[in-house]
Amino acid sequence: MAGKVKRKRPSFRQLIPNLVTIFVICLGLTSVRFGMEGKFGYAMLMIVLAAFLDAADGRIARILDSVTPIGAELDSLADFFNFGIAPGLLLYIAIFTGTPHANLGWFAVLALGVCCSLRLARFNVAMVDSDIPAWKAEFFVGVPAPMVGCLALLPMFFLMLGFEEIKEYDRTIFVYLVIVGLLAVSTLPTFSIKHIHINPDSLLYVLVGCAAAIASLSVFTWETLIAADVLYILSLPVSFNVYRRRLKREAAAESSKFGPVDAE
Repeated sequence: MAGKVKRKRPSFRQLIPNLVTIFVICLGLTSVRFGMEGKFGYAMLMIVLAAFLDAADGRIARILDSVTPIGAELDSLADFFNFGIAPGLLLYIAIFTGTPHANLGWFAVLALGVCCSLRLARFNVAMVDSDIPAWKAEFFVGVPAPMVGCLALLPMFFLMLGFEEIKEYDRTIFVYLVIVGLLAVSTLPTFSIKHIHINPDSLLYVLVGCAAAIASLSVFTWETLIAADVLYILSLPVSFNVYRRRLKREAAAESSKFGPVDAE
C-alpha cells in the first residue's frame, strides 16, 4: 500500500502576498464603516490606499516567487469588494440616501458591482490564455478594477472640496456611474502601467515626477485625485488609437510574410 504523499508546508514568505491582500480587504470593509459613520474622507482614503496596495501585492508575490492560484482568487475577491462595491455604497450613502432618486442611486450601485464582477471573471479566464501577442500585454481590456473604483469616487472628491451642490446632480451622477460600470466590461484597450518601459536616461525625471505627485497627494489630496481621474479619462482615446495603430502594424507585418499575390 503506497504511503501518503506529504504536501510541502508553505513558508511564511509565501503567505506575505496573501496577508497583504487580506489587509486590503480589511481596508475596503473599514471604508464602508467610515461611510456609515459619515466620515467620508477617511472612507475614501481607505479605498485609495487599497488601490496602491493592490498594485503592490502582485509584484510582491512575483519578487518572493510565491504566486499561487488561491492568491489570484483572493486578489479578485478583494478587487470586487474594494472597487466594485465599496465606492458605490459610499456614493449612495453620501448623495442618494433620502433623496427622491434613491432608487436610481441604488440601481447605479448594482450596475457598478455587477459590471466589476463580470470584468474580474473575464480577467481570470483571460489569464490562462497565453496565445496572444506579447505587445497586447501592454494593454488592459476595459478599465481595470482599481481605476473603476477611483473613477466612481470622482463625485465624492468634489464633495470633499466643499461642493455640496453636487448632490443636486444625482441623476447625472447616476448616468456617470453606469458609464463607469460599462467601461469596466467594455473591450476598450487601456494602458497597463505595469508594462510601461522607462528610458534609463529619463529615470531621474520620472522619480522627481513621482515625488511631486506624492507630495501633491499629501497636501492637495482631493484636487490631486480629481486631476488623476481626469487625466485617466483623457488617456482613453489615446490608448485606443495607439492600440489600433499597433494592430494595423501587426496585420501589415503578417500580410507581408506571404508576399504579393500574383494574378492568374
